Amino acid sequence: MKRFITAIAAVISVAGAGQAYAQESVPGAGSTVVTIIPGGATFFTKGTDTKEPKFVNYGLGAGVEVKLSRYVGIEGEVTGALGITQDVEFDNGTTSLKTANLLGYTGNLVISAANRSSVVPYVTGGIGGLTLFDEASLGISEAQTFLTGNIGGGIKWFSSTGRWGLSGDYRFLIVRSDEEAPVFFGRETRYGHRVTGGLLIKVGR
Repeated sequence: MKRFITAIAAVISVAGAGQAYAQESVPGAGSTVVTIIPGGATFFTKGTDTKEPKFVNYGLGAGVEVKLSRYVGIEGEVTGALGITQDVEFDNGTTSLKTANLLGYTGNLVISAANRSSVVPYVTGGIGGLTLFDEASLGISEAQTFLTGNIGGGIKWFSSTGRWGLSGDYRFLIVRSDEEAPVFFGRETRYGHRVTGGLLIKVGR
């Protein structure tokens, strides 16, 4: 995972250096930018007082941001966190099994840095839902949805035309607890981290 994050940062850094003076490359007010997320990871941590296990899932998804101005946008995002086989530590021991699939959907406010460079840092946050799908090996018999919040940021790089670009994104996730949730996930407030790399495509004007 460290190699994945380093590779994304390197691509953005090199591309940004070649476009440092592309003053008009960043999409402005009224434009729409689609983000395609082909890869990433979502980690859920285990606190000192929590009983639910920590785990990591493979991330992918897509989002659509509408620019209200050059610096402010609103984003709708759908992301998947696909379960992978891994060692999961329970109170009674460690077991190798496939974790459950997750589907997230959020509405976010995006604030971009006040510059006109092709490299654009941003911060973002929003609320939405997270659906945990059934997984018999974990004792999850039916899908369940939780209220979630996220806050984070990242860097976007746009080509000289502003029609496409790349992004590296981090989100801190908060999942609200539910007493009726399965033992594996959701009875306690859960905190997670999501790291993704994305392809940016400008549509419309």
